[in-house]
Amino acid sequence: MMTMENKGLDLTKVKPYGDTMNDGMMQLSFTLPVPFGEEADEAAKVLARKMGLDEPSVTCSRDMGGGYTWFVLYGKCTHTVDYTSIKVQKVEVDVMDRLECEQYIEEKIGRPVVVVGACTGTDAHTVGIDAIMNMKGFHGHFGLERYKGIEAHNLGSQVPNEVLIAKA
Repeated sequence: MMTMENKGLDLTKVKPYGDTMNDGMMQLSFTLPVPFGEEADEAAKVLARKMGLDEPSVTCSRDMGGGYTWFVLYGKCTHTVDYTSIKVQKVEVDVMDRLECEQYIEEKIGRPVVVVGACTGTDAHTVGIDAIMNMKGFHGHFGLERYKGIEAHNLGSQVPNEVLIAKA
């Protein structure tokens, strides 16, 4: 297991690690809108060089049909990042479990909280909303339909904006 104490690690000049420290090896997977063949492989390598990768090597290319080719390419990254200069604003929040939420609603709000969820327009992706809203929830956390003090309405997908607004 690598640790920050490893020889050769300079956090002011971090680059990808493949087999050895600072080798810069990267693997990319992408598709180009070009027909499968030797010219497509060369186009992928030219693009990788323009992205700052040395010694690009197409290890796999597949005909995707319709004039598209998919690639797996390896190359050595010439760029580094100063990890010590990176500053990330972190959000700290208090998280309440279901019982704490129910108690908060009862004590602080004193009435049911109404939550309306929907995917509007032509969007048919409801997985996230379903995980939040429905009784079974997600990953061991119950959905809002199971909470006392919450009146949850999951309208589903492809809901016209007007319907969502009217329900809200």
